[in-house]
Amino acid sequence: MDPTAPHLNLATPVGDAIGLLSGLAAAAGWLLTHWYLLGLLVAGCWGLAEWVVRRLARKASAERMALELVPAKHFEPGLEEIFRRGVQLARASTSMPWWAPRRTKAVQIRLRADGSSPLRYRIEGPAGGERLLSITPFGPAVAVKRGRPVVDKPRKHVVRAEFILRGKPTALLRDVPLDPDPLQPLVDAVCDLQAGLGDLAELRLDIQRAPKWTLQARRVQLMSDARRRERGEAQRAARWLRQDAGGVEDSLGWQLQQLIGSKSAGSGGGRRLVMPPVPRRVEPTEALGKLADDDHVVRVQLLVMCASDTEGRAEARLAQLQAALDVFGGGSRWAMRGWHLGPWRLGADRWPSRRGFARRWELGHCQPPRPNWVRLEELTGLLKPPTVRCRLPLLASDLPTFEFGNPELLLQGIHQGPDGRRRLVATYANETLFEVGVGKAGGGKTERALAQAIGWAHAGGGLMFVDPHRDSWPRALPFLAHDTLADRTALIDLGAHGSFPQVSSWNPLDMRHGQVVHEVVEATADAFASVLGWDDATAPRALTILTATLAVLVAVNLAACQARRPEDQTTLFHVRPLLTDSAFRTTALAGVEARLDEETRAWWQTVFPTLPPDAFAVVLNPLTRLAANPVTRAFLGQAAGVYNIRAAMDSKMIVWVCPGGNGPTDRLITALLARDLLRAVRSRRDVSEARRVPFRAYFDELITLTGAAPETIASMFEDFRKYRVHVHGMTQLLARLPAPVRLSLVQNASALASTAGSQSAVAPVTAEWGDEPPPHVVAALDRFEHYVSLTVRGRRVGPVKITGPHLDDVFAAYARPDNTAAFERAARTTAGTAPLDQLTARARGQLGRVNAFLSQLAPTTTPDSQEKTYK
Repeated sequence: MDPTAPHLNLATPVGDAIGLLSGLAAAAGWLLTHWYLLGLLVAGCWGLAEWVVRRLARKASAERMALELVPAKHFEPGLEEIFRRGVQLARASTSMPWWAPRRTKAVQIRLRADGSSPLRYRIEGPAGGERLLSITPFGPAVAVKRGRPVVDKPRKHVVRAEFILRGKPTALLRDVPLDPDPLQPLVDAVCDLQAGLGDLAELRLDIQRAPKWTLQARRVQLMSDARRRERGEAQRAARWLRQDAGGVEDSLGWQLQQLIGSKSAGSGGGRRLVMPPVPRRVEPTEALGKLADDDHVVRVQLLVMCASDTEGRAEARLAQLQAALDVFGGGSRWAMRGWHLGPWRLGADRWPSRRGFARRWELGHCQPPRPNWVRLEELTGLLKPPTVRCRLPLLASDLPTFEFGNPELLLQGIHQGPDGRRRLVATYANETLFEVGVGKAGGGKTERALAQAIGWAHAGGGLMFVDPHRDSWPRALPFLAHDTLADRTALIDLGAHGSFPQVSSWNPLDMRHGQVVHEVVEATADAFASVLGWDDATAPRALTILTATLAVLVAVNLAACQARRPEDQTTLFHVRPLLTDSAFRTTALAGVEARLDEETRAWWQTVFPTLPPDAFAVVLNPLTRLAANPVTRAFLGQAAGVYNIRAAMDSKMIVWVCPGGNGPTDRLITALLARDLLRAVRSRRDVSEARRVPFRAYFDELITLTGAAPETIASMFEDFRKYRVHVHGMTQLLARLPAPVRLSLVQNASALASTAGSQSAVAPVTAEWGDEPPPHVVAALDRFEHYVSLTVRGRRVGPVKITGPHLDDVFAAYARPDNTAAFERAARTTAGTAPLDQLTARARGQLGRVNAFLSQLAPTTTPDSQEKTYK
């Protein structure tokens, strides 16, 4: 070897490597010796990172928004609409700033009940997703409005729970149908909440898009587990196969068979070859289940809190919600996280989970302890508000509780809640404009109307109750017989009962109270026309004759009132002498000629003399029937009648009107009263709306009343609202009402009620409710039970099943049976009743008083000179 040649020095690299290894070994030994320092460093880094993340998460949570979803009564979405809503929610969960931690990138569905509403549906999420979530696939059937912050007062007893998915991780939740609504179990669980007890139940579902890398890792794990299980199954099957084969070969029968077979074949037999089974190929769709595809897979977090001021109610509510969530259980199910140790439950209410639960609850962070991966199709029942297929409970906030003596409330009936509690329910008086009750005789329509009227009367309200059969008066009398109501109650009874009958009085042509002349003429003529079927096509001459005659009589009455002689006014029974007595006609026309319009004077001068005598028969016949009946003759034959419905309205009177029957004469009286009521109500236009006193008119037996005045009753349901007069009608058959009345009733009814009856009879009512409930359900109601739809705060409530109030039960404290006789006498006195004979005699002598007044009114008139003109 040449000593001058260069050579490699291997000592340096080896030494360096040995030194490096020594250093690493020393460092490892130091770390093993001082392991706590490494742990402190890792813990510190983790704590710093968690502190930063939490600060960022709080900042991001402060920018969240809230939307309140209020479904309409007819809300009934399809599966595609619900699925699209789920896609919107998943997309909106990512509408956060880039720096926001993943736990804040979620949308929260809040289902809340506190006794003030059946179930509030609220969406909370990133502020950037508000525009996306404000326009829903549900269209106008769901109103979306900005949600206000929810502030809960502290409750004494609070329980919390977190639900996680248990079962096979790749299995689906149960496919719950949309009919009935999937939310129905949750609604039923909170239907008996009482706001007065501080009850509260809230469920929060957080939805977050699942990260693809996490899903991919989970798929790899699931496939690996599936292949391992398949290999294990194959090995287990091979082992059992070898054991079975060995057992067969060792058996005596197999050995004899082999011995015989070997001798005959001339050769020995050996052991048979056993082929082990090959592992089956694992299909990804079978192994991965709902996680096979990335599309529409989300991570969810389900938190529940129940609270109450009464011990035990919060725990019972949580158990009900847990049972409600069991409905969604299938291959996978919702299970409460935690353990039970005897009477104790270790979960979200205990350390160490409680603090994390509170943070997630308050800030809306989605940090479930397990992946809780689901597909949007599994959450169909929770992605929408309650639909038309959901049976919502009736709460005190939906329908107020009736308070005796409160003039703002109108009694409707007795409602029994899901928990069996019964309460008197009411509507607001200013919203209950018109009401219709339908059902068979004896079903409780009149009883319910009487209870409502009695409650309204004791609250200080004025009313008019029209009953052709008079049965309602003795039924209501014991509960009205209070001294405070005696001065306000008037009984107009045309039945003339007893041995010494007394009757009130009314002059439809009375002009003492400042009525408008043409309105009085029109109201009276229209009443006759409606009962007798007159119109411009069938009886134009009769209408003209009656109108012209009434114009003269009303002019005479106006003159008598201006002369301060109201007792000398004419009545309806002076139509006959005006048409048939030339002397009376000449005197009357001469006395009021200046008060008649030119057209009326021309008619009397030119047309009337050309009319044949038989032209008056059609006008005089109904008046003859009225005059032949002593009761109607006494009632309508007084110059200064006591009955004045306009004054009764303005002074909050309680007027009970019993026409006496449903014959032709009674129908004419009813038509006159109805038309006068219409005129009186319309005359309230001379009073400002704020000064119009509310008044209620109850019409029992609408079939009888509308037979007399169909157009008048229809006009009432169309016009009275403007003048703060509200009509309540009862009838056995809606179909038997005249078409104008029926259409006006149904169109304007604030409350529509039905008792039991035949299916064909109640079908028109249930049709207005969309046949929910169907006719056969309403037809099977028990006595005093009703289905009724009501209007509260501008929204329709129901139809809801209520029990009609029975007077003996609801108003038992108001019963004064010992005061009924005195109260009825006071009611008759207020109505100005007098003995029938006395009024009849006075009606017969009224023509003489009118003649005397007319003679004084025009002393210079010469009958002979005028007779040719008006003959």
